[in-house]
Amino acid sequence: MPRQPLAETILPPSPAPDSRSVAIGITVFRPDAAQVAALRARVAAETRRTIVFDNGGLPADAAADLTARGALVLSAGRNIGIGGALDAIAQAAIAAGAGQVLLLDQDAAFAPEQVSALEAALAHLGQASPPPAIVGPRPEAAPDRKAPAYPRRPGIPEDGALVPVEFLATSGSLVDLAAYARIGPFRSDFFIDGVDLEWCFRAWARGYGCWMETGTALPHRVGAGVIRSKLLGIEMPRQPPFRMAAYLRNSVYAWRLPHVPRRWRLRQAAYLPLQALLYWADAGFRPGVLAQLAGAVWDGLRGRLGPPRGLP
Repeated sequence: MPRQPLAETILPPSPAPDSRSVAIGITVFRPDAAQVAALRARVAAETRRTIVFDNGGLPADAAADLTARGALVLSAGRNIGIGGALDAIAQAAIAAGAGQVLLLDQDAAFAPEQVSALEAALAHLGQASPPPAIVGPRPEAAPDRKAPAYPRRPGIPEDGALVPVEFLATSGSLVDLAAYARIGPFRSDFFIDGVDLEWCFRAWARGYGCWMETGTALPHRVGAGVIRSKLLGIEMPRQPPFRMAAYLRNSVYAWRLPHVPRRWRLRQAAYLPLQALLYWADAGFRPGVLAQLAGAVWDGLRGRLGPPRGLP
């Protein structure tokens, strides 16, 4: 059975949403055999509605098998980036009548009891002020990886194991779809990096909160190893050049957005040059890498977004 085109997913009228109903949304991109097998097992065991967005590379037989197991498999026929994929999943979840969607990437190992823990956290925060837009797990580092850091949101008190954070990764996070409808879509023009960060800053600016549930953990597998500098006191994921370029471009562009706090812009202005220098050193000080990074910064200043240069 072919993948369902994106347009067919978002056009039908939506049933009345059930605020207690959770859909599972999984983005995939060039999954290997082990990841496909894990995805099949997850869909077979999952009792919740599962939506899979193929950003490229999911074998046709795997897509057909996932569909036969009850998943909704979507594709735009090309790589539209993480922001576009997340929006397609959210729109499909809304169309299915879900009130919440748990977002996962193809590497995420998230148990049903962890989903239930985030559901309980979102319900607990339902009467909070500001109301929650998203609740996610505590990040942990997978072997030879660097876990993301979520800065604490100032001025908002903790609530037991729940900590207000400036932003958190979308993978492993439970999104309230009523809040999503008011905050707006993820930025598809960011394509791959900073999508979650920008959306969470926008959520705070529009009167919603982003929370980390510290009793639930999720290992992160970003990049291929870690670049470290004791001299600079920096650790960062080792990414291909197009990913690092997208990160720099989107970070620089985000400085112009009014909902990005000044404290974050100042932190980034000091931190980004050090990261770029460390990345260039790790790449052997190759002139071509420096040119790509400089071009990414220039793209960010000009507002040239979309698929990053050098995207495979």
